[in-house]
Amino acid sequence: MAHLGAREVRLEDYPYNYPADNCPCSNTSSVVDFLVSFIAWRMLVKVKYRSKQKYVKITESHGTYDYQQFHQAVVEKFGLPPDTEIIYKDSSGTEVDADIFSELLSKGEDLFSAYVNDDYEDMSVSSEASYPSDASTVILDDSFCDTPSKKMKEDVQSQREAAKIMVNEVLQRKPGGEKIFQEYHKTKSLTGATRRQLVNILVADMVEVHGRIPSQAIRVKYAQGIVALFPYLEDPLSKHGYEHFYDAASGSGYISWRLKTVQRSLSDQSRSCAAVDESNGGPKAARLTATTVQQLTGQECEEAISMMNHSSDEAVVTEKMKATFEHRQKLVHDPDMSVDVLDTFRRFLDIPGLIEQDFLMLFGEETSGKFLARWPTFFRPHIVEDGKGLVPTVHVEELLSSAQGDGDGGWDRDIASLCLLLHLIPPTSKGHRKAAKISALQAEDYLVRYLQVGASMQIFLSSLEPSQPFMLCVGEQKNKIHKFYVIVDNKAIPCRAQTSVAAFDELFKAHFVFGTSYCEALDGFYSFIQTTIYNIDVGKTKEKPRVRELRARFLNVKK
Repeated sequence: MAHLGAREVRLEDYPYNYPADNCPCSNTSSVVDFLVSFIAWRMLVKVKYRSKQKYVKITESHGTYDYQQFHQAVVEKFGLPPDTEIIYKDSSGTEVDADIFSELLSKGEDLFSAYVNDDYEDMSVSSEASYPSDASTVILDDSFCDTPSKKMKEDVQSQREAAKIMVNEVLQRKPGGEKIFQEYHKTKSLTGATRRQLVNILVADMVEVHGRIPSQAIRVKYAQGIVALFPYLEDPLSKHGYEHFYDAASGSGYISWRLKTVQRSLSDQSRSCAAVDESNGGPKAARLTATTVQQLTGQECEEAISMMNHSSDEAVVTEKMKATFEHRQKLVHDPDMSVDVLDTFRRFLDIPGLIEQDFLMLFGEETSGKFLARWPTFFRPHIVEDGKGLVPTVHVEELLSSAQGDGDGGWDRDIASLCLLLHLIPPTSKGHRKAAKISALQAEDYLVRYLQVGASMQIFLSSLEPSQPFMLCVGEQKNKIHKFYVIVDNKAIPCRAQTSVAAFDELFKAHFVFGTSYCEALDGFYSFIQTTIYNIDVGKTKEKPRVRELRARFLNVKK
């Protein structure tokens, strides 16, 4: 027997085998250290899924058990999809949430029932079973009792009404909600664009209130509220009528799809935030601004946003955008709100020049003008010259020809030179086992794309996978472009620029204006542009050796 603080520890209370090669008793480690590591290492939970039953390890740390670790272990042990929704209940049939899971285990609860079910609302408690008391037991089952709870049936109408009120309140207070009501009352339907806006608003609220991974019940509630508030959107042939918004059986629907996009974006932002904390530089770094424009807050700010979203006077919109700049910067640096910025400030999508205006308020005129001043006269010629040393593939030869003005049908000189820079600073693997390294040629699609004049912009945007900002060139051919756009969150922001070099200038600045991280494949490329040409966060941004090497080569040419 040994005493650990005030807690008596008996080895015979832990009958499971501890791996001999991990046991520290053979060396000089203290008994107390061994007991601490022993207890922290083991807590076995017996899990039954269909016809299989296995042990799952769960770690006790400082007297608590990690619910997420347990849930992830169950998912991995049985090879379930990562986003599997599992509802746990204790022996009394009461649903077990993450915040009381550890407490129940500590109090000796030894029987949990866990369900993966198509229909959250029709769920009823399965009958209890008896299992050995030497280990906690969890039973997973895909089916439930055929007879739904009478109380749940009685509550369906009240739940539907509560969901309707909730969705109505969200739309009433969020920018863009009024337009949705107006269109529905006029047409008894919603266009695809308005439906997407509806889903975006509600998912943003869902994530803000319930976190990045809301429960299945929450998703059902929002979907139920939509068809309750807008009954002509209800599907009369499906079981509940809201499955196109959220189908609990398959985990699909508009809400699920938008949530996945938001979660992916927030995950990218979390990884980027870690990098920002380390380096304190780049587009996601929060900055103090020296703007002299009076900034609006509170109700005045909301009124200004509403006014400019409905105003046809571009001068009014421009001034209101200046006055709401600091509010917008708070949104883009808030992980829960940043995904909704273009829905709140919709005039980015139809008034060119607003990206440039915000960037000027962030950095001032001197920094803003550096790329356009230095690229054509200094950096482009050096990149072309250095590009001649690349391995001479067919594609590289085409880029070199276009960059020197000799191309026929390829990109113009500036875009070809930017692509050459990407080949000089190619994507590198960051060690992620699941993320295969891509070539510089493949990475070009993350930088710039071409769309033939006359092709549908809407179809193009709807076909895109979620990605970081890139430049879209619309024209008769690649070296005869009529219009440039910056694509952010699958939305097209028109460029004020009439040349490709000025359009790229806006693309780069969009990362800082919207606080979005660089595409991972283009991280070295953009870091070079940021530090070497714009001179932003020099010495604060983490740079690859290749970026430093190329900068030294170019800048030392002057000497």
